[in-house]
Amino acid sequence: MRVPRGRLVPLAAASALGVAAAGTWLSHPDRRHHLRRSVRVWRLTARRGLSWAVLQVRGRRADEERRAQLEERFAIRTAEDVARELGNMKGVVMKAGQMVSFIAEGLPPEAKAALATLQADVAPMAPSLAEQVVRDELGAGVERLFLDWDPIPVAAASIGQVHRAVMPDGRVVAVKVQYPGIDRAITSDLDNAELLYGLFSSFALKGLDSRAFVDELRDRMGDELDYRLEASCQSEFAHRYRGHPFIHVPDVVPERSARRVLTSTWVDGRRWEDFLATADRDARQRAGEVLFRFAQGSVHRHRVFNGDPHPGNYRFHADGSVTFLDFGLVKRFTPGELEQLTPVLEPLLAHDARGTVRMLVDAGFLVSDHGLDPEVVWDYVSNPYSPYLQEQFTFTQEWVAQALHRALDLSGPASEVVKRLDMPPSFVILDRVVWGMSALLGRLEATGRWRGILEEYRTGAPPVTELGRIEAAWTAAHR
Repeated sequence: MRVPRGRLVPLAAASALGVAAAGTWLSHPDRRHHLRRSVRVWRLTARRGLSWAVLQVRGRRADEERRAQLEERFAIRTAEDVARELGNMKGVVMKAGQMVSFIAEGLPPEAKAALATLQADVAPMAPSLAEQVVRDELGAGVERLFLDWDPIPVAAASIGQVHRAVMPDGRVVAVKVQYPGIDRAITSDLDNAELLYGLFSSFALKGLDSRAFVDELRDRMGDELDYRLEASCQSEFAHRYRGHPFIHVPDVVPERSARRVLTSTWVDGRRWEDFLATADRDARQRAGEVLFRFAQGSVHRHRVFNGDPHPGNYRFHADGSVTFLDFGLVKRFTPGELEQLTPVLEPLLAHDARGTVRMLVDAGFLVSDHGLDPEVVWDYVSNPYSPYLQEQFTFTQEWVAQALHRALDLSGPASEVVKRLDMPPSFVILDRVVWGMSALLGRLEATGRWRGILEEYRTGAPPVTELGRIEAAWTAAHR
């Protein structure tokens, strides 16, 4: 369940790969494009790998305090390097940086600040390029398809950018347009993603199983390139939550959507950072519960969930409701997948160490002859679920940082557990949601009866909050 600390591509290997690739690919534009992106990743990985090797040498001669100072400086410089290099690289590598930027709560403040720049909008494509994609996909120019079209995008992300437009019938819509050539970029990125995750493991995600993560991400990102699949997922969620008292999903406008264009009804509302800056405590508490209920309801009731708990995917409204955006990275459980994973929760939440270990073996997290102490195993795997081991819990950034440190500590008391645990591919995206949601709730400093809310969705237990009672009444009325 981890990439060993310091498993980075050697400088010589990166150079050899670059030379070999250059000799073979330069005759084709796609291959030149692939090479340019590859070299950027290789150089970044090699730079940080060399710095890590220097740190290891210096650290052996330093006392504990000095070693901690060296590691903090390394984390800050690596974060700055990653943000600087990936900030202009759309596609998987930027999305990877965004993922780390909001779940790596254990990083020094300066490192987190550097990576936070990846959450901001990236440089958009030229208006003429966006309009050409619309013309190619929908068969007409924006002047014929819309009464009004704003050429300046309202948001630009890792795969596409969003324009505000007005339909002929007067509806205001958001038109997401995919960057030309992003499919080539993503293919290139996925070829290099393990190197990149190895880089991140050296300073932020030391316990990440890069191979399982990359395999799952490859499947999901392939889907994300086809906006028709995203439109289908978004329409499914919009249908499920139509009329919901506090969860909203925009409708897709199918006549203005295609493989590289996705049009949805326009939604106003405060973005994440604006909400954090202006919301009072009660509004934050409610928002945290809404986010949590959407995630748990999707997983346990609908068996399909958004695997991208990104702060940019929410809009917060004055009435306390939340709009959920971007359904490109959706995980749908196949028959038997969820049933393989969820039995682990029952003994874990009951503090049944032996039962937890038995279920972990059955689910494929541990081999049968692991030889581990059940109490040590339980103490480790229950770490991210500690908010659900008590009646009420307050998420904080400090708790998330400490929990991540425990989960990724390869030299702590659970080091043998970390080495022997394996993460089934079906759990990879779900695990990301667990940590991502914890990070969001930590930013909100949300207090709640999270165990009781989880049981509502997991076992059908009675509602434990006012929002739960409101949703239960709505669900009963819409059966």
